[in-house]
Amino acid sequence: MGDLRIGDLEFQLNWKAIKHLHISVLPPDGKVRVSAPERMTENAIRMALIARIPWIRTQQRDFADQPRQSARSLESGESHYLWGRHYRLDLREQRGQHHAKLAGGGKLQLTVTPGAPQENRQRALNKFYRDEMRARVTALIEHWQPVVGVQASFWGIKKMKTKWGSCNTSTSRIWLNLELAKKPPECLEYILVHELAHLLERHHNERFKAHLDRLMPDWRERRDLLNQSPLAFEDWSY
Repeated sequence: MGDLRIGDLEFQLNWKAIKHLHISVLPPDGKVRVSAPERMTENAIRMALIARIPWIRTQQRDFADQPRQSARSLESGESHYLWGRHYRLDLREQRGQHHAKLAGGGKLQLTVTPGAPQENRQRALNKFYRDEMRARVTALIEHWQPVVGVQASFWGIKKMKTKWGSCNTSTSRIWLNLELAKKPPECLEYILVHELAHLLERHHNERFKAHLDRLMPDWRERRDLLNQSPLAFEDWSY
């Protein structure tokens, strides 16, 4: 692993046992990560990157223009999102088990013991999001697996820093980003279908896009909706 510079652009370069060069422009600041085949020379990598510079700059501008949520301290009155809708946090302190639920008046009620630290509040809120998302994914995957014609051996939910989802095509295991619970439900459905489609085609090539066109004709609109949604407030690291 090393760093590479072309003009004013910096790249994080990783040589891997892969067949093709892969370029990722990562949120929130547009850092560029490059995965290159082990036998590919640095000069060949540079030439390939130079050809992709217009695309890279477009992706970076999109991230720069994308709205961001402000940092959260989990106090009453903050805005929090669920399925693309914003709710006002209503923090209540009382003895008992920590939990979160939707309440009337557009409120998300978070109940914790008096003096509970922020990490405990966040854990309770994450459990709420996880439960909400698991219920939706369970129904979606039951619908979409027979439509796509594949079967995932496992699916799970976790916080992910640089991906909305991932699929290990050798084991048929799928992971979905917990942050999707905050986005419009069309976004979760798109990411799930996207990952299931990788069980038909591993790479993001024309064959893969053809599968998405057949399965979900409006997938590009859903992708754009996800990309336009506010990024999470967390500091992203790579």
